[in-house]
Amino acid sequence: MKWRAPLHADGEQRAAWLAPSSPSGAPSPPDRAGKQRSVAVRQPFVVGGLAVKPGERRLVDLPISKLSNHAPVTLPVHVLHGAQPGPTMFVSAAIHGDELNGVEIIRRLLRTLNSQSINGTLLCVPVVNVFGFISRSRYLPDRRDLNRSFPGSATGSLAARLAHLFLSEIVKRSQVGIDLHTAAIHRINLPQIRCVFRKRPRVQELGRAFGAEVMLESPERPGSLREAARAAGVDVLSYEGGEGLRFDEFAIRAGVDGITGVMLKMEMLDVAEGVEPLAAERRVPVLINASSWLRSPEGGVFRTTKRIGDGVSVGEVVGHVANPYEDTAVEVRSPRRGIIIGRTTLPIVNMGDALLNIGWSEELSDRASPEREVLDEPFDEDEVVD
Repeated sequence: MKWRAPLHADGEQRAAWLAPSSPSGAPSPPDRAGKQRSVAVRQPFVVGGLAVKPGERRLVDLPISKLSNHAPVTLPVHVLHGAQPGPTMFVSAAIHGDELNGVEIIRRLLRTLNSQSINGTLLCVPVVNVFGFISRSRYLPDRRDLNRSFPGSATGSLAARLAHLFLSEIVKRSQVGIDLHTAAIHRINLPQIRCVFRKRPRVQELGRAFGAEVMLESPERPGSLREAARAAGVDVLSYEGGEGLRFDEFAIRAGVDGITGVMLKMEMLDVAEGVEPLAAERRVPVLINASSWLRSPEGGVFRTTKRIGDGVSVGEVVGHVANPYEDTAVEVRSPRRGIIIGRTTLPIVNMGDALLNIGWSEELSDRASPEREVLDEPFDEDEVVD
């Protein structure tokens, strides 16, 4: 299978995903793993006007804007331009400025990689929403959601300009991307991949290679990075794990491992680099067709023993909403069979507040009658993070 993508700006043909070969068609000398490697001379990778040579790693600052005090704001990008040809992939984090796990995932990933040993090019953007990151906020200073601002505009709002810069300089230069997210504040997500996989076998392959707990069929929302990337012919996986403004060690390790798995699948890394055991241990994700939030039937204090990743059955009691002033409580029952892929971390709830995010599929289709349903689509933008 080949990545059907345009040429690099420097004219170099992007290598095949599963079967990279020498551009000249001539036999290549074997590497340490016994694989054939290209003898073609690679061209520098140019981003932001800076040329990164093959086998070189550079930190490039892309100018965004200036603050009201005239202090410049830039978008830092780590460019690892491999010595050998291969695909180009980007990894981005903190499109929402309060989602921190991805920042740590990229930091740890970069510690393990050497541009000399990479086949292709890796572009890592630890913090896309620099403004939100500084203020510990999900949004930009004008309260716009960057992940609803794509494809953006070079002359539009701050959100539109940042979206345009990121899309043109990073996303459109790639063939594959992994966008790292967490839940919003007061929520936590099971490590999961969100993508459209049912009609896109190549995307499903990449999602399986990531090896998260679950893979959720998630439509691309208007203005989102995934929608803009798809329009540009770039396959993007959204990784969800953990909660806003908090580090989650399990989600961080799963993210580093998952990105490594995708790079192995695309042959951007060789098994000789010491990452071969990861492939053998990679979990097979549970495929989830849809999910929805189970909402509180009453106001009060929510108590549950259920954890993210737990399975639930139809009619099962998954928690109680207690009256804080009296010894009374209302049972909360699951209206369908599924897996808890997200939950609230805030026990104080009002009637209608989101409690548990339950994912399901055809294999888990045993469900209650419509009268028992208390699931609905998210009504708050904060509930949709990809």
